[in-house]
Amino acid sequence: MTTSGVAQTVRLRYWAAAAQAAGTDFDDIEVSGEITLDALIQQATVLHPERKFADVISTCSLLLGEQPVSTTSPDEVTVGPGDCVEFLPPFAGG
Repeated sequence: MTTSGVAQTVRLRYWAAAAQAAGTDFDDIEVSGEITLDALIQQATVLHPERKFADVISTCSLLLGEQPVSTTSPDEVTVGPGDCVEFLPPFAGG
């Protein structure tokens, strides 16, 4: 899946407990065009099939670029090549 020989990807960036559960800070997912956030989450759980990962990311706040994804359902949010989705687990403290 390339355009002019360059792979098109979406970066999934994991923070704190999400990174620990994934065993990595990020995954780059190849895409051929726009994809739903829900489909990306499903791909992430295939890459990291451990139950702990699914449990952690289900509690995460999500950012698409710098915009929070809060009230919109993940199956209604589209993500395009070059975008970054950040998974932010709940943080304790202030």
